[in-house]
Amino acid sequence: MNRKILSLAVFAGIILCAQSAIDVEIENKNVDRTIDLTSQLVKISYKITLEHKAKKPITSYLFMVPAEERDRLAYVTAKDSSKKDLKLTETASPKGVTFSMTLPAGGANSAVVYIDTVFTKSLTPYPTAIGQTERQLVQYFGNVYFYSPFKTVTQKTTVHLSSRNVESYTQFKPAVHSDTTITYGPYDNVAAFSTEPLTVHFENYTPFLTVTKLERVIEVSHWGNIAVEETIDIVHSGAALKGSFSRYDYQKDSRSNQACVKSYKTLLPAAATGVYYRDTNGNISTSAMRVLKDSVELDLRPRFPLFGGWKTHYTLGYNVPSFEYLFQNGDNFLLKMRVLDHVFDDMVVDEVTTKIILPEGSTNIKLIAPYTITRHADSLHYTYLDTFGRPVISFSKTNVVENHITDFNLKYNFSRVMMLQEPLLVVGFLYVLFVLVIIWMRLDFSIIKEKEQHLHKD
Repeated sequence: MNRKILSLAVFAGIILCAQSAIDVEIENKNVDRTIDLTSQLVKISYKITLEHKAKKPITSYLFMVPAEERDRLAYVTAKDSSKKDLKLTETASPKGVTFSMTLPAGGANSAVVYIDTVFTKSLTPYPTAIGQTERQLVQYFGNVYFYSPFKTVTQKTTVHLSSRNVESYTQFKPAVHSDTTITYGPYDNVAAFSTEPLTVHFENYTPFLTVTKLERVIEVSHWGNIAVEETIDIVHSGAALKGSFSRYDYQKDSRSNQACVKSYKTLLPAAATGVYYRDTNGNISTSAMRVLKDSVELDLRPRFPLFGGWKTHYTLGYNVPSFEYLFQNGDNFLLKMRVLDHVFDDMVVDEVTTKIILPEGSTNIKLIAPYTITRHADSLHYTYLDTFGRPVISFSKTNVVENHITDFNLKYNFSRVMMLQEPLLVVGFLYVLFVLVIIWMRLDFSIIKEKEQHLHKD
């Protein structure tokens, strides 16, 4: 019994030590929270006004996400009152995952912090399976209160929905439902780590598409071209289709809101040319391309509409000029390209793997990633006129959303002399071929002359 009490005391001590870094004099004077449920993603934004009760300057702040929501958290960012990014440091704690941020030096005893978070797979279809013409309903589970290690003086939450058709929602007073908005609060003097279950059951027909696997290959050529090819697996992650599919009912259904995805828009770089789109059966000709000012828009239409649980697999490729993404200083090169492209609006990518194939002879390779990634072992790729292989740098990232569309930097060295390797190989091959042809033509393998000489002697 004494050992059990001692263990509990040690555990309590650990919790107190973890919370000792929290300045209890800081409080959330006002929290304005917005929960966006208009797509398959859950986007939560905060405007937090801080105040130090002892009138001391606020130098840091802690933002917390409950432990059960950490795996669904895809993206988090914080800005100060001037909308400058604040660096976040993630640490685990007994009550959740803590993101600490350092506020600008010389701050006052009050401050304003803006925090944006994006969660994936936080909307659950309910019912989980529906008929071809039935409505798609989803549920969201959250917290009425702002989950924080600090006391909150007053707070208000606004929930935006994709439809005015709401089956049910948590009516924790004061709570008001109006059209596509539910407002909770204001709530006053909320203690730290307060929780109150929040559930919203509503209609949502936005595309529930998930890219289960995306492999992006970037092949760099110093002859003026960069080839990009993406192999994509997509599944409709909404309510599964119950029963068989009827083409007749599908064509007869004139509703704009259907629980299926007919097409979606993919955005490519503005300089993209030679675009191709094909699946395992070959080229898909039902796609449409529009060249915009800052991008190339592709309206991709799979061979069949995607209902819940249905999958598709395709390959998309294009070329871009290297001078827009490859920068040179002597023998030093810098490749600056996106980790991935915009596949569709409010996209969810379970895993993206990016491979960069550099020219043969590239050395001193250094990858600078825009966020935490998993770096894989380098390999070699062989193609025409290669002798010892082209270096391949690959890395992957899981739980990716549109906010992760940003550039990576890849630095490497490449001697200009290596540019002559392929032309010299071609010239050498042709030279050897011509020599062999000349030798072949000068050799006489016939036996006719020998017979003629033998008859003449007789």
